[in-house]
Order: sequence, then C-alpha cells, then structure tokens
Amino acid sequence: MKDIMKRNYKILLLVLLLAFASCSFTSKTFEDPNKDKLLIQLISYVLNEGHFSPVDVDDDFSGLVFDDYIKQLDPLKRYFYESDIEEFSAYRNSIDDQIKEYDLTFFNLTHERLLKRMEESKEIYKEVLSKPFDFNVDEDFSTDYDSMPYVTSKKEMKERWRQQLKFSTIANYDDLLVQQERGAKNKDPEMAFDENSDAANTVKTEKQLEEEAREATLNSLNELYAFIGERQRKDWFSVYINAIVEEYDPHTFYFAPEDKDRFDVDMSGNFEGIGARLQKKMDAILVNEIISGGPAWRQNELQVGDQIMKVKQEDEEEAVSVVGMRLDDAIKFIKGPKGTDVTLTLKKVDGTIEDITITRDIVELEETYAKSSTVIKDNKTFGVINLPKFYVDFDDYNKRNAASDVKQEIIRLKQQGMEGLVLDLRDNGGGSLQTVVDMAGLFIKEGPIVQVKTTGEPKEVLKDRDMSIVWDGPLVILVNELSASASEILAAAMQDYKRAIVIGSKQTYGKGTVQNVLDLNRMVRNNSNGDMGALKFTTQKFYRINGGSTQLEGVKSDIVVPDRYKYIGIGERTYDSPLEWDKIDATDYDLWENYYDYETTISKSRERMANSDQLKLIDENAKWINTIRETENFSLNYKKYKERLNTNEEEAKRFEKIADYKTNLTFNSLPYEIKLMEQDSVLKQKRERWHQNLSKDVYIEEALNVLNDLKMTYGVKTKVAAVKD
Repeated sequence: MKDIMKRNYKILLLVLLLAFASCSFTSKTFEDPNKDKLLIQLISYVLNEGHFSPVDVDDDFSGLVFDDYIKQLDPLKRYFYESDIEEFSAYRNSIDDQIKEYDLTFFNLTHERLLKRMEESKEIYKEVLSKPFDFNVDEDFSTDYDSMPYVTSKKEMKERWRQQLKFSTIANYDDLLVQQERGAKNKDPEMAFDENSDAANTVKTEKQLEEEAREATLNSLNELYAFIGERQRKDWFSVYINAIVEEYDPHTFYFAPEDKDRFDVDMSGNFEGIGARLQKKMDAILVNEIISGGPAWRQNELQVGDQIMKVKQEDEEEAVSVVGMRLDDAIKFIKGPKGTDVTLTLKKVDGTIEDITITRDIVELEETYAKSSTVIKDNKTFGVINLPKFYVDFDDYNKRNAASDVKQEIIRLKQQGMEGLVLDLRDNGGGSLQTVVDMAGLFIKEGPIVQVKTTGEPKEVLKDRDMSIVWDGPLVILVNELSASASEILAAAMQDYKRAIVIGSKQTYGKGTVQNVLDLNRMVRNNSNGDMGALKFTTQKFYRINGGSTQLEGVKSDIVVPDRYKYIGIGERTYDSPLEWDKIDATDYDLWENYYDYETTISKSRERMANSDQLKLIDENAKWINTIRETENFSLNYKKYKERLNTNEEEAKRFEKIADYKTNLTFNSLPYEIKLMEQDSVLKQKRERWHQNLSKDVYIEEALNVLNDLKMTYGVKTKVAAVKD
C-alpha cells in the first residue's frame, strides 16, 4: 500500500530526511563497508522511526527472535544437536544488544554451523536410504516437531532421519503398489493367466517396489539439496533479518533484491521480458509455462519442456551459459527492457539444439487481473466480476490498475443489460489502498471509504469525491477467510453503507494494517555494496467508517456460509505477533437507502443456507479436513498405514457429492473477450474452466439468489449513458 506514503507526513518526512541527509549524518549512520552490518543499521533505523508500533528491542524481544530463527533454520529438527542449541542459547538474551551494535556474531555462528550440519546430513540420508526399510515392523512416527527434543548424539540423529525418511518412503511405496494394482486391473483378462506375457513380467515384487520407493525419496532429497546448495550467504542472512523484523508484526518483511522484483510483478501484474515461467531441475533451466499473449507466445517457437542452455543479449557477441546457474541469476539475463532482443540457445525436447531470438515486451499476467461473466437467472441478466487482488503499477498509478479495470468491466456488463452484480473477493489478499478507495467510489455517490491512523497523529479519512456512480444496482460481495486487507476495506465500507450484502465466511482474514515499501538503496550515499533490497513495514492502521478496526476481527459476513477453511486456523489471529484490535470514532456518512428490503433479503438467504444439503455436506467436510490435518501420529507398519488410508478414503467418499453439485446456470464471456479467444486458445480454455467452476459454485448460486431478491426503490440504470467517466 505504497500510496499511503503520499498522505503520511511522518513517513514522508522520514524519507525526505534520508534522501537529503547531510554528508556527516549519512557517513556516520549509513555507510559501512560490511553490507550485512549496513543492512541492520538501515532496517533498525527505519523500524524505530517509521513503524506504526515500534517494539522494545530488549531481552524478551531477543528470545522471540532466537526461537523463530532457529525454528526457520531447522523446522524438522534434523540438523542441529542439543549441544548446538545449548551453544546458541548463550546468545538468547543478547541478540538485542547485537542488533544495536550491528554485531553479526550470532548469525555467523548459526550460519556456519547450519552449513556444517547440512553437509553431514547428506551422508546420513544417503546411508539410510542405501538399506531396505522393513514395513512389517510395528513402529509409530510423530510429526509434532515442536514437542520433539533435539538429538544428543549421531546415533539419535541417524535414527531421526531414518524415521522421517521411512515416513516419506512408505507413502511412495503405497503409490507404486496402487499404480501396479490399477495397471493389472486395466490389462486384458485373458493375458492375466499367461506367465510368459509382458503383463506378467511387469509385476514387481514388494522388494522391488520398496527399492523404487527409496530411490524416489533419494531423488527428491537430492533435488532439495541441489536447491539448498544454490543458496548464498545473503539468502540465509535474509532469513535472519526477517526473523528480527517479523517480531514487529506479521506484515513487516525484508525483500532481498530478487524478492522485491517478484513483489513488484505480483502487485502490478506485469513485467518486461519474454513471457515464460521457468523452473530449475538439477542443473537445467526448463520452460515450465508460456504466458498467454506474451512475446514468446506470439512468436510461437519456445515450447514447454525446452531447456535454455545459453542467453545472448542483442549487443553481445558471445552467449552466456546458464547451465548450473541459480534460477534467479538466469532470469536476470533473460528478462530485459521492452523492445530489446534476446537470443536463447535451446535444447529441445527431442534433443536438438536451436537458437531463437525473441523481442522482449510488457508481459501481462492475465490471472492477476479482473475478469467478468454474464449469467441469466429467472430471465434477468446478472454480472460476475472476479478480482484476484487490488493490483497497481507503483511507478505509474495511471497505468492499468484494479479500480480502472473493474470500472471498465462494469461498463461492459451494463452494455449486456446487467441487472445485478456479484463482486467475488474470495482469496483476494489485498493490495493498493488507493485502488480500493477508487473502486468503492464506483458504487456510491460520494463519501468516506476508510479511516487511517498513524501513531501520534490525527486520523485521516479517505473519501470518494467523485459524484458519479458507475453501478447503482443490486450488489453482492463474496468473501472468505482469505479475503484480506484491501478486500476487507471494500467489504466493510459497502456493508457500513448498506450498499451491498456480504456473503461468505464468519469473518475475513483480519488484516487491518497498512504497509509502505521503502527502497533501502535510497538511504545510502555512494553505495558500493550492491542492491540493498527493500523493506515493507507497517506504517498505519485502517478503520471502518463506523470506527471499528478490521484488525484480527475482520469483516463479519451478513450471510455466513460454511467453507473448507471454517475449522482450520487461518487469519491474522493465528500469528504470534499481530497488532491488537481497537476502535476510534466513527466518521459521518449517509446510509444507502435504495434497498427497501435489505434485512428481509438477508433473512431469506439465511433460511435458504440453513436448509441447504450441499452446505451441510461442505460443513461436515470442513470438520473432517480439520481432523485429518490435526493428526500427528502415523504408523510405519504398512498394514496399519494402509488400513488408515482406506478408512480415510471411505470417509472421503461421503464428500464426493460436493464436486458433483451443479446448477442450471450458464456463464458467458463478454463480446470483447470472445473476439480475443478466437486468437487465443489458452485464454479460451481458462475461461471455459472458470465458467464450469462457476456453474458448480453454491456460493455464486446463492449470491445470484440474493441479487434476485433485492428490490430497489427505483429502476436500475442499466444504460451505459448513465456512466460518467
């Protein structure tokens, strides 16, 4: 929510101070030849001066950092010994002092020890997996790692690895056995009795299957360690830094340079490059996906499965080999400014070597953006807009953003005669605050949308000042436990105005804070340490126009419907260090008075929900899923292991009807998109899949029922002429 910085005097003052600091100030505070120490200096200063609720960096803080950091380094407790932890514990209450003194002693000790223990573990897992597992032995395995003690000897460490690897391998063994049994059933029955047939010869013994299962476990670990081996010291240092900053609150986070790039792409939904997703497999950089509409897709030569061996820029004579290179480093060579050419040397799936040249361009990640559909119910045309996030281009707000896109989709839906709108914010984790303020203004004439509070300063009320209304008809907003931040602001504002009916989980995520992203490079003069990355830190809290915070409590739906997350711990309240809930004074606003049966409609929907067999089944399934998730003890005896799987599978059959649910509703793309799909088969497949899912979605069905029930005190203006840009 970088936009907030423009309205936040305190943060703006901080940034200006850093940008225009005197030479003596800069030299004294922010120039250290050691990049790691410099990073601690910068981050400590920003958090102490700019965080909404700075914490006391004391012994208690130190202990929390210690626990979280060690847990992140060794979550399965299969690297460190009890003696290591005892040695580390000497620093448990002094990490705070080291932070203040920019001392790296604790980090250096843990980092060097981790690398040593991980190197030792390579020999352990290879030795363990060189010998067969006996799945007839009665033994149990616990995944309650928090309660598990650290080992005290190499013998205990080997035993811990043995149990963990046996647990992984028994799952592989079961998969192979099931595959073989299915294969046997699918073969010609007449061949089943021919001992000389290929079918008979392909049946493997339990011993052979066990060996294959161990090999699969070994290959997975080898790939994992190859990935870990690519991590550099700076990557591990980022883990340490984040163990520190996350004690301020769950949404304060340090972005290493590569992570900042990914964050920007995630928030804007676009980047400059060739339009391909890549993955690292062993030493090879492979094409995992061609992004629809991107340069590589338009050129139509790069294919999924191709290995990129070399990369050459348009102004270079020699290509650079990316074989064995870290994926992030390889991507830096492949991405580049719009309009420039990059030549890739490929090893095609058939083994041939080929050079192709692609002109880079703006690549838009279509799945990030708003999409819409029409549906007819009871002879009325309704619109559905799905918004995955509140995206924005941080460098230029006037470029594509969520508010302008939703506005455009509403205009297009009105051209199709829309009489009611469902705005689907399920799984929408938020994004830009400015876009949500602008978007709320599409549905009301004018007025406050959200209140923002900075420590020690008067509250600020962010308002919609545009007198036009783009959509004045019935509105339903769908949410769930994963609807967060900006999603909660929009849902809360529309609920407070009684402009929309909110349908979904008992409460949304509960993230009521605002973050600012600060480029740390701006704080250092004559930086010779390379890219310092960026810090996302909490600068403000936002409040509903009725004064209540969405922090922890989220937005409570008008109509509560069960879903798969109902009994699983999800949301801000599950974190260790969230900011507290509080309340401020309400601001003045006028209720939307154009629904004369608002409460009646909610009551009718609640009655339908209470009598829905589909929702009752979903609720039972949610309880069952939670029971399975909370299971921590497993048998490593295959007979007992299989019995448990069979029991779970039988229980799961009760819930197969959930996926079979269908409505009689048909969803259709808008005319402009149908034209695009004529040239883009991938987009067509994506939309067909989305429409199919909508037609089986009981929540969408109920949202349309609610729209159908809502009565307006005046006729809905469906003409596009009613829109004022």
